[in-house]
Amino acid sequence: MAERNIGVTLLGCGIVGGGVARILTEHRDLLMQRTGIGFDLRHVVVRSKEDYPPDADRLPMSLDGNAAIDDPAVDVVIELIGGTGVAGAFMERALKAGKAVVTANKSLLSERGPELFSLARKHNTCIAFEASCGGGIPIIQALLRDMVANRVDAILGIVNGTCNFILTKMTQNGWSYDQAVKEAQKLGFAEANPILDVSGRDAAQKLSILASLAFNARLTEKDIHVEGIDKLDAADIKFAGELGYVIKLLAIAQRGAGNSITLRVHPTLVHKDDVLADVSGSFNAISVYGDALGHALWYGRGAGRMPTASAVVADLVGIGLGSTPAVFKQLRTFPDQTQPANVLPFEQLESRYYLRVLAKDAPGVMAAIAMTLGRHQVSISAILQHESNQANHVPIVITTHLSKEGAVAQAIREIDALDVTQGPAMCLRIIDKPEEFAPLR
Repeated sequence: MAERNIGVTLLGCGIVGGGVARILTEHRDLLMQRTGIGFDLRHVVVRSKEDYPPDADRLPMSLDGNAAIDDPAVDVVIELIGGTGVAGAFMERALKAGKAVVTANKSLLSERGPELFSLARKHNTCIAFEASCGGGIPIIQALLRDMVANRVDAILGIVNGTCNFILTKMTQNGWSYDQAVKEAQKLGFAEANPILDVSGRDAAQKLSILASLAFNARLTEKDIHVEGIDKLDAADIKFAGELGYVIKLLAIAQRGAGNSITLRVHPTLVHKDDVLADVSGSFNAISVYGDALGHALWYGRGAGRMPTASAVVADLVGIGLGSTPAVFKQLRTFPDQTQPANVLPFEQLESRYYLRVLAKDAPGVMAAIAMTLGRHQVSISAILQHESNQANHVPIVITTHLSKEGAVAQAIREIDALDVTQGPAMCLRIIDKPEEFAPLR
């Protein structure tokens, strides 16, 4: 017999919502045995009857979100609609009614997080959002609790399963970008319009949430430099492999001088010895570097129906047990209670770089390119050149030593303007082995 019951309204019953409904119905006895709480799914709200799930006859279906939220028997509202419109209005209504909210909505939290956290605090309730970043990976819990004794110096990782699947196919199968996207769509890893994923925006929204917690600072998606994978060429995958690297879309937040933070999402050359290089398919992996713990890695399925539903229900249990409300009330790391981040302008970033320039196969060309780089204090580390049948132009691949982003960008503009090159040049950043992010001693 349950010691007490908690009423639940589920807003949205798509891929993840269907998984949550399945867990709450099929594992009800298991959850009761483990927690002493009966989680009662009282309303499952969808937009219209056309959106009813196949097992709708076994669920308390509803088309009235407001009534489902206002029901006095409901204690917790799970928002899995997505987007920032209707979802935001429903979340506000639930919080104003003093009801705890569980959400997987990274877009809404990235855009309005401080406002919504403040609203929850005002009405003596809380927001739980583990599933918003990394699917089933418990990274939010790790940052809020397990890393609380650390000054976090860097957080970087693969946080978008769609992009990682596409890059894995391009790397392992030698596919073109278009081939890999079509396969991702066929298998359900990518939407019909995959722009939010492949543009890097999805990863940036997740990074804004993770970095806010890791660095105790308020920031938004607009603070992050974002580049996607949609302009990658299969040739860059091949050349990176010859140089000992794998290309991954990384989300990176790093502490710099003067307590500044660099924030970026872009395709990155990762050394084959780095554990992130082995993360394939739709899996995610997030590295965190703390001054006390050192390097820790969280790895798992970053998307999908049941992994994400697992994180949602874990948040629900945390609310039921009282641990999540206590953390929300006591910890001062949520972005409604922190100051705006001191974000380093992207032009001041220092990194190593991979450059691919299509140049005429003629004497003096390499000297002209090297001279342009040298003028901007960009030092060459290695050069790779292959023959080509592209009208007397050959690809020249250059890797650099540590250089300033602004200097590299200016040098590329001048290289693209040379008579002996055929622009635009491809520029990617390199992250070598994790020692680059070793904790301060």
